[in-house]
Amino acid sequence: MGTANDFEPERLVLALLYPEGFDLGPALAAFASSLGEADFAGPRLPFAWTDYYEAEMGPGLVRGFYSYPRLVDPGRLAELKLWTNELEERFSSEGRRRLNIDPGLLCLGRFSLATTKDRSHRIPLGRGIYAELTLLYERGAWRSLPWTYADWRSPEYLAVLGELRALYRRDLRNRPRADDLELA
Repeated sequence: MGTANDFEPERLVLALLYPEGFDLGPALAAFASSLGEADFAGPRLPFAWTDYYEAEMGPGLVRGFYSYPRLVDPGRLAELKLWTNELEERFSSEGRRRLNIDPGLLCLGRFSLATTKDRSHRIPLGRGIYAELTLLYERGAWRSLPWTYADWRSPEYLAVLGELRALYRRDLRNRPRADDLELA
């Protein structure tokens, strides 16, 4: 019989999708009030992978990446997704989202995203939130899975996750766990 142990803490990644020109300042301040200051602000990349979000958010969408030095218990992924959903609502305008926030967790061997959309390959976490194993890290590289969205397969996104994996590896022993994380 196996013994249940605490999970290894993981690096929180917030993948933001927003229209060009959207003022991220208030959202970044909201993130910082709960997570501390970001220690990674990745490149802003044009989001041309699908027009799925354009009806709600408009054209000219951009993807940005932010990550924080406080490692988190992966058992809190559903709570993090519910928190980001509340923030999306807070920054909506006239009933339309202006900011999409996808929280993900990165460890040495995988990158997982939280979602509200059920599919056969997603695991229910609770409160209407699912986890998706999006990428695996094997033999020195990120590997996609049959369901990995095209943007997360792209060399640009994989390069960002490579940088974040290096930060995680460096900081794994030096960062406090975020057991006291207060999401507001």
